[in-house]
Amino acid sequence: MKRTLARIVLFAERAIPRALPPISVLLLFLSAAWFGLFRVVPAWLHATSLFVFAAAFILLLIPLLRLRIPDVTAADRMLEERNALPHQAIRVQDDRPATGGTFALALWQEHQTRMARMVGTLEAGLPKPDIARSDRFGLRAIPVLIACLAFAYSYSNRAGLVSDIFHPPQPASTQPDMRIDAWVTPPAYTGRAPLFLTGQPEAEQTGAEQAGVAGRDVLRIPQFSELTVRVTSGGTDMPVTYLENGAAQPLLIAAQAVKPSGAEKTSAQAGARETAGQGSATHLMKITKDGMLSVGGQQWTFAVIPDAVPDIAFDGLPRATVNAALEIGFQAKDDYGLDEAWAEIIPLDKQAAGARPLYPLPEYRLDLPKRNAREAKGLTSRNLSEHPLSGKRVRVTLVARDAAGQEGRSVPQDMILPARPFFEPLAGAVAEQRQVFALDANELPRALDLNDALTARPDETIPNLTHFLLLQSARTRMALSRNDDMLRDAAGHLWEIALGIEGGDMALADKRLRDAQQKLSEALERNAPDAEISKLMQELREAMQDYMEALARQAAKNPQMAANPDRNNVLRQQDLEKMMNQIENLAKSGAKDQARQMLSEMQRMMNNLQAGRMQQQQGQENSEMRKQMDKLGELMQQQQQLMDETFRHDQALRDRLQMGDPLQGEDNELFGQEMPDMPGQQPGEDGQQGQSPLDNMTAEELKQALKDMQARQDQLGKQLGELQKGLEGMGIKPGKGFGEAGREMKGAAGALGEGEGEQAVGSQGRALQALRDGAQDMMQQMQSQGQGPGQGQGVPQYGQNGRDPLGRRQQNAGPEFGDQVKVPDEIDTQRAREILEEIRRRLGTNASPEAERQYLERLLDIR
Repeated sequence: MKRTLARIVLFAERAIPRALPPISVLLLFLSAAWFGLFRVVPAWLHATSLFVFAAAFILLLIPLLRLRIPDVTAADRMLEERNALPHQAIRVQDDRPATGGTFALALWQEHQTRMARMVGTLEAGLPKPDIARSDRFGLRAIPVLIACLAFAYSYSNRAGLVSDIFHPPQPASTQPDMRIDAWVTPPAYTGRAPLFLTGQPEAEQTGAEQAGVAGRDVLRIPQFSELTVRVTSGGTDMPVTYLENGAAQPLLIAAQAVKPSGAEKTSAQAGARETAGQGSATHLMKITKDGMLSVGGQQWTFAVIPDAVPDIAFDGLPRATVNAALEIGFQAKDDYGLDEAWAEIIPLDKQAAGARPLYPLPEYRLDLPKRNAREAKGLTSRNLSEHPLSGKRVRVTLVARDAAGQEGRSVPQDMILPARPFFEPLAGAVAEQRQVFALDANELPRALDLNDALTARPDETIPNLTHFLLLQSARTRMALSRNDDMLRDAAGHLWEIALGIEGGDMALADKRLRDAQQKLSEALERNAPDAEISKLMQELREAMQDYMEALARQAAKNPQMAANPDRNNVLRQQDLEKMMNQIENLAKSGAKDQARQMLSEMQRMMNNLQAGRMQQQQGQENSEMRKQMDKLGELMQQQQQLMDETFRHDQALRDRLQMGDPLQGEDNELFGQEMPDMPGQQPGEDGQQGQSPLDNMTAEELKQALKDMQARQDQLGKQLGELQKGLEGMGIKPGKGFGEAGREMKGAAGALGEGEGEQAVGSQGRALQALRDGAQDMMQQMQSQGQGPGQGQGVPQYGQNGRDPLGRRQQNAGPEFGDQVKVPDEIDTQRAREILEEIRRRLGTNASPEAERQYLERLLDIR
């Protein structure tokens, strides 16, 4: 067994050096096949290379075939040498002693036994071919390296195959090479993959593609898709045509640049042509209508999927916030996604001929929740109070644009653009000067006259010397302005003066904060680099720090706010710093939409701080407003009491007449007919228990008492007139309800003067209802102007579940109803209104018994 193994090892040692040459030839052959040599060489070289490789392989294989298997003697000699056996331990087992004799034979057998024990532990080992002796320069590594590279290259697209040896290349055709590549690329905003018309096996194409390639079906593609046709030919131009549905002539996409004319100037007009070499051209066109493409005998029919125009509408009426910002809620949608949206604001007041405004129309960008959203609903707040159009009537139209450039517009809304309220008369006058020539630079002389009038008696109108000097410098700037840029600089200077007079450092810090927020918002919108974002964030932090310091100084000057701060609405500097850090981190991480959303929420939170600051400024105005509301409440209460007294006196008078107590000089025919008993009332009873002062009065005294009430009714009418004048002085137009109430009060007074209680009660009831309608109209006007009790005191719900972006629960001035309160819908509201109107109608008819009347009064909370 060990001899056989040794013979195999000896054979391997002799065969390996002789096998290297044929193996190297085989590796070189495989490398040539994998590199694609047999695919690209001419036929004669293809055959020659195969013959050379085959001949070399056979010639180098002959030495290996001549090799013989080693004999036993050689195997024994190898085992003895490798195991270092002395005295030929293996071959001694087959030898015989040369001399005979018993002693000699016994001695030889003992020697064989000892050598046999040594042979039992022999090892043949592994082959040691000693290749270095036959390949001193290591050339054997070259074919191996080449084969490894070729094997790795064999997985590429241009690699060859071993089977290429059986497919010699065909001779080149004399016909010109022709290749057509066509595909349709839908717009990127559709999210659809390109559609390849050629270059794919029919079995690999989808059903729609196969039908389109064969011309038997229609390919549906989005509108504004780009069609690309690349034609490669041997020097001849191939016409490429696109026939639009309904077109009189096919649209030719020529291989040479041509000027479009006639039918070629359509929405399916060919684009630019790219030349890739002689006889090669690329044709581009944008498909906007149905049509058919024809190239080299192949046809494809396209049906365009229309791209709908975006739809946008107001979500509620645009309104002014407490800090004079314009807040617009909107809803928008598009079939592929919205690219941007904005509000178009144009003035309604007719400008003079040749008017020269210094500023363009205000820009109002709507904050979309995310880019390319198919549906968007949001609320945007922008402060446009610095624009000269603030306080003027404007028309607001929402505009949405998709990625294709199509624009959709909403139904316009007319309103007064919110203006910053100036509680200092001097500041308001300065702002008016700026507005005069900012809207029309031709009105500069009028603005100069206003400035002169304002500074005519500075000791009375301008107590602060600094303000006087600033106004003088502003006038000098206006007078020396020679172009629009200088006028805009003067207008900006006047606005800063007005802000300084109104709020000092607070107003200027507020302006710097808004400017910093606007710059950051614009940078996030255009995907600015991180370095720019970091710089703008630092500017925002500095502006925020200045604003908070100014706010703290103003709060310290207000003892009431300092003594009773609203701890639920306190924003700490750490909270704002944390929020700004989150905005910067989101922007740098690529989440620009979330960063813009958080910035918008922070702007609204700062508006809430401004609302608290403006409460002090609005205190005087709101105090006057509350006084007018209190007067109206007292007037309605007095009118109700007078109506009750009139009703009771009239009932008592009728009871006296029924009991036969006629008036002096009159009879019961004064009332036209005998009074019937009231429902649920016994004859002779007035529905009241116990004695009343009216029970001891005669009919004549009762009628005189009715006449005496005329003066009280006239006094209520005068109070109503004074109330209307007070409301007009505050900018609130009295509604129709107050006018109707005045007429009914006048009629009630006339009826009381004639002693006709029934007619007077009817007029008083209608006057009371008209007062309620007028009060409701007054409250609506106050709310639209941002006035009235509670305006600006509540905190808007920015976050979810009534929490702000900092995770804190919002606190409102009103009662807390929890999260399960159901808001009544329109049907419930209408039903409640009908019930209230029926209750008021019954109270005004005077046909209900006293018990029912008291019940109805308790329902209305009048008693």
